[in-house]
Amino acid sequence: MTFTIMGRCAETGRLGIATATRSLAVGVRVPHIAARSGAVAIMAIAEERLGHRALQLLAQGNKAPAVVAALVAGDPNAEYRQLGVIDDDGFLAARTGERNRDFAGHHIGKHHIALGNVLVGEHVLDAIEGGFTADPGRPLEDRLMAALEAGRDAGGQHGGQRSAALLVYGAKDFAEVNLRVDLHPEPVGELRRIFDAYKPAIPYYNLRQVDPTVPPLDDWLAKRGQAIDAG
Repeated sequence: MTFTIMGRCAETGRLGIATATRSLAVGVRVPHIAARSGAVAIMAIAEERLGHRALQLLAQGNKAPAVVAALVAGDPNAEYRQLGVIDDDGFLAARTGERNRDFAGHHIGKHHIALGNVLVGEHVLDAIEGGFTADPGRPLEDRLMAALEAGRDAGGQHGGQRSAALLVYGAKDFAEVNLRVDLHPEPVGELRRIFDAYKPAIPYYNLRQVDPTVPPLDDWLAKRGQAIDAG
């Protein structure tokens, strides 16, 4: 009961995932990313340990198709799951198990994977792809959010959504964006609100990870004529 967009920025190599589902706390189970290794989405009957295993395989140099094949070979419940993998070199692979509930499927593009299950129709995947590819010059996190909103606006999944998440990594060993809405009547809209508030702070928090002498966030933003809008 999930729809997801996975993407890689061709210019920077940044990797990201945006996802929404009717289940609670989707951010803890579906999206998995490791810098300089790759991005993984484990969906439908999500098994968090598969995400960790996939990242291990990617770190060992395995490419996306080989990772998907290895996960399926070692999982007796593979037909109940959906898998998406993008490796650090930009190879992509996905699989939708035969026991996923309709509509379930995935679309693989040049730099993205759109996938979902229990969707109102395949047109949701088309909308997600359109949202991601509409403006390739925008930052990856903006494109992921636009894709997630497009999927929601196209009808999303049967029963609606309750949680959503956005995860983006660059070359460093920490997330540049890691935002979650664990329970909300309109989680994609709430994720958008949080993202818009957080976006001016992205470079600040990335800098503070490596430089503890930076001033407090509000002071740092004020010097740049910016402020956090918590409304």
